Amino acid sequence: MRQRSRVLSKYWKSAAAALLSVALAAPLSASTAAAETPATRRQATELQDQGAATGPVVDRGLKYLVSDYQTRTPTKYTADSWKPLAKALTAAAGVADNTSATASEVTAAKTALMTSAADLKAADEGTFQTITNNTFWNDTSGNPIYSQGGGVFKFGDTYYWYGVHYTGAELYRADPTRKYDGNVSFVSIPVYSSKDLVNWKFENRVATRSTKINNGATLGQAGWVGRLGVSYNENTGKYVLATQAYVGGGHGVLLLQGDSPTDTFDYGYFQTQITNSPTTGTGDQTVFTDEDGKDYLIFSNREGRSRGFVAKFRESDSLRIEPGVQIRGGAGREGNAMFKLDGKYYHAASDLHGWNTSVNYVNESTSSNVQGSYSSEYVLAGTEMDYSHVTQTGFFVTVKGTKQNTVLYAGDRWADFAWNGIGYNQWVPITKIGARPRFHSVSQWQFNATTGEWRVGPANNYILNPDIQADRVIVSGVRGWRNLGGSVTNVNGGVNGSRFALQVSNSGGVEQRVESVPAGTYTLSLHARGSAGQVVITGANGSQRTLAIPSSSGWTQRELTGIELPGGAATVTVRASGSGGVTVDQLSLVKTSAGTPAPPGRYEAETAPARCRGTIDSNQAGYSGSGFCNGDSAVGAFAEFTVDSATARTATLGIRFAHGATGARPANLVVNGATAGALSFESTGAWTTWTTKTVTVSLNAGTNTIRLDPTAAAGLPNVDHLDVGAATG
Repeated sequence: MRQRSRVLSKYWKSAAAALLSVALAAPLSASTAAAETPATRRQATELQDQGAATGPVVDRGLKYLVSDYQTRTPTKYTADSWKPLAKALTAAAGVADNTSATASEVTAAKTALMTSAADLKAADEGTFQTITNNTFWNDTSGNPIYSQGGGVFKFGDTYYWYGVHYTGAELYRADPTRKYDGNVSFVSIPVYSSKDLVNWKFENRVATRSTKINNGATLGQAGWVGRLGVSYNENTGKYVLATQAYVGGGHGVLLLQGDSPTDTFDYGYFQTQITNSPTTGTGDQTVFTDEDGKDYLIFSNREGRSRGFVAKFRESDSLRIEPGVQIRGGAGREGNAMFKLDGKYYHAASDLHGWNTSVNYVNESTSSNVQGSYSSEYVLAGTEMDYSHVTQTGFFVTVKGTKQNTVLYAGDRWADFAWNGIGYNQWVPITKIGARPRFHSVSQWQFNATTGEWRVGPANNYILNPDIQADRVIVSGVRGWRNLGGSVTNVNGGVNGSRFALQVSNSGGVEQRVESVPAGTYTLSLHARGSAGQVVITGANGSQRTLAIPSSSGWTQRELTGIELPGGAATVTVRASGSGGVTVDQLSLVKTSAGTPAPPGRYEAETAPARCRGTIDSNQAGYSGSGFCNGDSAVGAFAEFTVDSATARTATLGIRFAHGATGARPANLVVNGATAGALSFESTGAWTTWTTKTVTVSLNAGTNTIRLDPTAAAGLPNVDHLDVGAATG
């Protein structure tokens, strides 16, 4: 159970409150009896039944946590959120210094401290930090991050990243130009910490080859260790790590536990069978903690992996996995993981490809119960063009920011170190677009962990599968590239020792439609060899620039600069000039101009927290930002904006739209839940002709919702953005 701000059990609330008052008023050892209630005595008996000590206890974690939180600066947080932490910290320090403190007192103090820390709110709006994919990551000391098949979990105000360090990770990082089959010998389980999910500090190796496990064995003797997660148990004050393990000829879930998130973990239990699973052990697994603090193991059966399960951790100590509830069936899937977004649970998994890349398959909940019913499987939008940014499903992190909720997809790119691109960890954002989540395949992006906002990075490559690494075998249709005739294939031997490159011959060609690029100046670059060819970049307005590729016996970099593109879709076409084959690799389309910042008071329809009951499209030129809201053809298929106002005031709204059909489209203007008036969106003559309708409304001080709610079956016109203040055309 993750320490939780709103779901702390009734017992722990009362116990923590008692400890706080005791620590502030008198030595804890002199007043323990006064703090006891029938409920605390019953809980102590339960802990004793589980083997927990009721007398003085040595806990490695509480002093560490107190020392850590004493480094926090009060002015960095709001006064209302700092006050409970300061109180809990004082109480926890008293318990940590009390050599007579019991296990239940230590646990209550630890839980109260971590719960109040989880409730801390930053006094500012945070900063954007850059995540760059397709590279090997280092920690804050400049050392390699070796962390695979794990997860990121927030305890208190800090994110902790756990994963496995394998021998193959070192080999592949040193020389990523070949395969390293079978190099998955276990080295350790490192843990890193971060406040912003971007900069990671190495903390400890919570388990190593010498960690003792069941039957006198050590982790170094295990045939396999991987696919792990960590949860916090509020009844024992322990952090429990669950990992797959193959020990002594048996498959199972190995449970280790520690006194703090960065402690050296000890053996807890080895569970070979989860009730209702047809096999021992698990196929793949991750740990998911719900908003109510309850912890679940998300897994598939080991052989065939055709069934997906959600199983609860035993609440008393998290050292047993309770019977699994099947939530999916059908084709074999691996990389099983779970996230929750806007009240729905999403189970995601990859093809059964042996750690290799694939689309993400999603089942979404159809009830409010994580162990309830789920929809049939569908492909997560955005994962098709490059097989989930050339990864397999790893794990998810949901960030509830002050402005929006964003899910971080953490993909594994290792494939048993099978030569499929640079970098093990590829992280991209997932947001809700219309009714379903969408995967945003970006090579570079910026994230604000405080507000939950994200934006495309300045060095992002807008071409997908640019290194031709998504397909795991030789194919005649390369993932993300549409054949235009002639001969097309991926071939062995890419530039700089990569595994594959794209070859086009017999006057053939391929094209990729980039869904949306912001207006600006771009540079197109690639490496090429072989016969002559050309690459054409076409903007949303039909403008074209051509990069000629002369014949070359070896790899040569080619570049075209100063490409002016309007906002909207762009198409990249690669063609062979004759019967000979041109081979290209490492294509990139990168924006080089800073672009024009949005005017103050502008709210784009495609940017959260705006909501669109429909799709975000970019196929009609002339819009601002990166797209527009194309609402469903239905009554109530709304577009909604969240607008901040420093004061209560009257404001002029400018609604920019395009309507290429005939006949006006009526809608209600709904402000803060109340209808403020009726609107009529007349035809603009073409879907690429945009105009602005103005209207005056009253805004409250603070956050306001402005909804365009269609009242006819045709729905809304395409909605580009909302300007608050002076309207713009």
